[in-house]
Amino acid sequence: MQGNLSEIDIRSILQLIELGQRTGELFVEAYSSTGSTGTQPTQRSLAGQSWYVFCFNGQIIYATQSAGSLFRLRDYLRRYKADTALDKIQVPYMASTNAPEYGYLWALLENHILTPAQGRNIIHSMIHETLFDLLSLHQGSFTFEMGPGLAPQLTSLEISSLLTKIVKQVQQWKQFHPHIQSPNQCPVISDPAELRVALPVNTFNTLRRWADGHTSIRQMARYLNRDVLTVAKAIYPFVQQGLVQVFYETSVAPANNKKEWSSPETKVKRVVCIDDDKIIRKTVESILNEHGYEATGIGNPLQALSLVFPLKPDLILCDIAMPELDGYEICAMLRNSSAFRQTPIVMLTGIDGFIDRVKARMAGATDFYTKPFGESELLMLVEKYVGPGYPRANVSERLLGHSLEDELEEK
Repeated sequence: MQGNLSEIDIRSILQLIELGQRTGELFVEAYSSTGSTGTQPTQRSLAGQSWYVFCFNGQIIYATQSAGSLFRLRDYLRRYKADTALDKIQVPYMASTNAPEYGYLWALLENHILTPAQGRNIIHSMIHETLFDLLSLHQGSFTFEMGPGLAPQLTSLEISSLLTKIVKQVQQWKQFHPHIQSPNQCPVISDPAELRVALPVNTFNTLRRWADGHTSIRQMARYLNRDVLTVAKAIYPFVQQGLVQVFYETSVAPANNKKEWSSPETKVKRVVCIDDDKIIRKTVESILNEHGYEATGIGNPLQALSLVFPLKPDLILCDIAMPELDGYEICAMLRNSSAFRQTPIVMLTGIDGFIDRVKARMAGATDFYTKPFGESELLMLVEKYVGPGYPRANVSERLLGHSLEDELEEK
């Protein structure tokens, strides 16, 4: 059985293996990124990688990324303070070409460095981790080869129940986009001083320990025996606020220990409302800030031009009827600057007239909107031009003081 993921998805492939009670190896290879703007962030982070899933009688007994290294196993052993034991283990006889990690794990069991329960826990975590990546994959090829099962076997997992759980996790992961795109991203504190003020001392020290720019979200989950969703959820509020940034690791464990990083887009969409009516400004600020945007109101039209440049908004809402400088003039001046030639500018007015609409278009406005408007109308307008907002971090003592400690506390 072989083919492309454009024809059949990973979930369906695994269901066929389960229904047929097949024994063998599933090999999956992701297509290299072509730079297409339509490529999903998760797909880009997985491009060029490959995986093996080992099955026995329609159940999964082991799964791994086929890099052949022991870095993942070492991470899992760290939770049991057994990571240094790998350096003393000779190459085990069952360390096959496709699953060297599995052979070393068995050697640790035979040498009583790990208990069977610990070994099963590690394998279950490895299977979950691998399937999370595979179920996030949409471009690639696969081959399933029937053959003898990987031996010896320590555990097996039912495919259908696994799929139900992990598909749900993949869907839940989308709530972190675009701030956190992949479990392989590495958090780093961008503003230690501000974060120190916002957090209790113990919580700050815990976060600082892990958010070092060299430990990925996935590694944190391995060390702490937690799933990646739990760990990502714990750091997500700080990434939203810009206090923590996340980076892709583009070179994996090079010999000189130097790593290259590329930053994803983590910017909260910024909206500026230029209106001399204080009630309108405050209403816009309140609604948008509550729904995950960063909204700023400017009441003086003469000051608007100087204030809007450093704010670099993604969307500008501008009233038409204002003293000294009307909205048409402000819009035309902004359009004369290269910084705002592509920025959506929506004109606001209390009178919906044909002439006003024509003038707005001539001044370079993107759209024309009539006041007053309700919350849902405003949100639909903003989403139309900059997309949905992302809920603001709850900086209460409960979340900052307890949730993070609960999720990232060292075992």
